Amino acid sequence: MLELAGIIILGILAQWFAWKFKIPAILPLILIGLLVGPIAAEFLSDDGSKWIEPIWNGKQGLFPGEGLFYFVSLAISIILFEGGLTLKRSEIKNVGPVITKLITLGSAVTFFGAGILARFIFELSWELSFLFSGLIIVTGPTVITPILRNIPLKKDISTVLKWEGILIDPIGALVAVLVFEFISVEGDSGFTKTALVEFGKILLFGITFGFTFAHALAFAINKKLIPHYLLNVVSLSTVLLVFVESEVFAHESGLLAVVVMGMVLGNGKLENIKELLYFKESLSVLLISILFILLAANINIEDLMLLYSWKTALLFAAVVFIIRPLAVFLSTSKSKLKTNEKLFISWVGPRGIVAAGIASLFGSKLMKQGVEGAEYITPLVFMIVLGTVLLNATTARIFAKVVGVFLKKSEGILILGASQVSRLIGQYLVENQRHVVLIDSNQTNIQTAQELGLEAINTDVYSESLGDNIELSDIGFLMALTGSADINEYAIDKFGKQFGENGSFRLITAEEVDDPNNNPKEGLFSHTDDFNTLTEVARKYPEIHEVEISDRAHYEDLIEATGKAHETIPLFVKDKKGVLEIISSYNKAIERVEKGYKLVYLGKPLKQK
Repeated sequence: MLELAGIIILGILAQWFAWKFKIPAILPLILIGLLVGPIAAEFLSDDGSKWIEPIWNGKQGLFPGEGLFYFVSLAISIILFEGGLTLKRSEIKNVGPVITKLITLGSAVTFFGAGILARFIFELSWELSFLFSGLIIVTGPTVITPILRNIPLKKDISTVLKWEGILIDPIGALVAVLVFEFISVEGDSGFTKTALVEFGKILLFGITFGFTFAHALAFAINKKLIPHYLLNVVSLSTVLLVFVESEVFAHESGLLAVVVMGMVLGNGKLENIKELLYFKESLSVLLISILFILLAANINIEDLMLLYSWKTALLFAAVVFIIRPLAVFLSTSKSKLKTNEKLFISWVGPRGIVAAGIASLFGSKLMKQGVEGAEYITPLVFMIVLGTVLLNATTARIFAKVVGVFLKKSEGILILGASQVSRLIGQYLVENQRHVVLIDSNQTNIQTAQELGLEAINTDVYSESLGDNIELSDIGFLMALTGSADINEYAIDKFGKQFGENGSFRLITAEEVDDPNNNPKEGLFSHTDDFNTLTEVARKYPEIHEVEISDRAHYEDLIEATGKAHETIPLFVKDKKGVLEIISSYNKAIERVEKGYKLVYLGKPLKQK
């Protein structure tokens, strides 16, 4: 009982520590696991026992026999399902081919490159060398996401790293399984044919089970066949059912099945998707906390001492500085990514829970089989996991600045509300090369925005997860355009610093319209127009126009004309280079206006003198 409670308590403390100091949680989790496991056994316990013993050894331990690895497999399936829920097709319209090459060509480069290195540096057998390389193909989303949250990057870069991290996990697991099976059968007679058959079965059952059960669950939720209070637990049990059933039909197809299931649900028309995502996210945090402590504690000090040599440093350096960049540059050739963006993607390649979990499973099994050199697998993989996490967590932000992908000024715009007004403004901004994200709790508004090709997220401003969304890392302007004055003001107070570093704006209230002297500097567009006025103008004249400005006096005349007309509302000033500046209701904030600039406005076309 004490061990179980201790794991959960220490795990959540590690998660809080990681949040406080903006580092991936895997780092303190592994360190805690090593402390209560091999370090405690060697230096802190009187009888040489671990404070937490994951596997039952006859005297103590949490899991008998294969119990630990069953728990690890089921937990990883839930974590990958949650990751699949976050993958949206709309994110990859610019970088889809890059992601495809990274998880295919990039995986092949890592597999063969790292395998050859392990063979000649540690003198392992070819089979064990390629088992090691198969395990380190993966780059875990659980460690990439915390790193990306704290670095303002172009959306394409963060999207590539996020999708690669989630999609490559089942691929790495599949490759490792095929190599493990090859080692287990002790020979290659007929293995090629067997491997191809198994590979086909994994793809067939993984994709089929994931796709079918995703649609079945979505149907049950949308038709209200599941009561609300059972929604999350039924979804959880369905994920576990899909994983287990897929494994029964094709060993190691379960991970692929749950990722496919998550992707289908995340991109479908599913009610309660937000609630499901929040539940799975909380559960994933708990499982990750438990898993990393258990897996690190399961290592013995003798395993760690195997790595105490120059060979370890050489292998790590080669994987990080040669294999990863080679895989990325080959996969991104002929893409629109710039060299500095490729360098940053090459630098950020931390390994995560799938690598650590499967390494522990396979390493232990091969050691029981008496395979020579199998004792190196688990510590070598943990070395790569811990080393890459530590390296990326401490240097990613600095490296982003060095190579020039760190956004000095975040130009993206977050629009709160996806009504017709917001959609019109969002479309205009996108046409003028601005990254725009709309958020709204109204699913109909979000769906309409997405059908127009806009990036839109179905959430609300009170959601804590909004601040953790890596797709918003390049946002520097906040525009609150909802019909609720309270929500608009809350958004400015809550997210003004994070998303509005270059400007936070909200629509003025009806009371402020009646009192022109009470004109807030964060007020949007016009001191005479609130949400109702904007909505009415957008209904009558759903177009955004541009009119050229001759001088400052002309600009002020235009602003005055729009204020009197009540059928036109000023939005932006566009300079000669096409750069847009948001007009505040406190319109004196526009400092520079000259000939060649344009006034951008919504509504009835202005008559030119």
